[in-house]
Amino acid sequence: LAAALRELRAQYEALAARNLQAAEDWYRARCARLHERAARSQEAVRASRREAGECRRQLQARLVEMESLRGAHQSLERQLQELEERHSAEAAGLQDTIGQLEDDLRNTKNEMAQHLREYQDLLNVKMALDIEIAAYRKLLEGEETLFNMGSVGLPALNSLPSPTYSFQPRSFSSST
Repeated sequence: LAAALRELRAQYEALAARNLQAAEDWYRARCARLHERAARSQEAVRASRREAGECRRQLQARLVEMESLRGAHQSLERQLQELEERHSAEAAGLQDTIGQLEDDLRNTKNEMAQHLREYQDLLNVKMALDIEIAAYRKLLEGEETLFNMGSVGLPALNSLPSPTYSFQPRSFSSST
């Protein structure tokens, strides 16, 4: 019985040793896989950190670029506003100049019309004077013919046609 118990005990101890060895092997395999996974995870974490750092640097660069673009945009907006104000001022000045030129043109047209009326009046006076001069010339030529013919009586003078003309001088004023 003692031998059987010893044999049973040896079998149990061998079985326990095998189970212990299997548990240790399973534990070591499991630890090796976990270490391997941890190493991969650590590498992934490092890569993620590197990527996050790169993203931060890119973000900072983009923020700096955005700020410089914002400043450039504000500068361009100010320049545009200044240009619009200058253009408005120039346009207003040009409108004033156009108004003055239109007034000058209107005044010049009025003066031209006045001068034209005065010229027409003077032309009418000249034509009336030309007619009067022609009439006097005719009279003088008639008298000269009478003197050349010798003595002619007064009844012959009365038979000459008398020129009929009407001269009514217009009153005009100079606009100087």
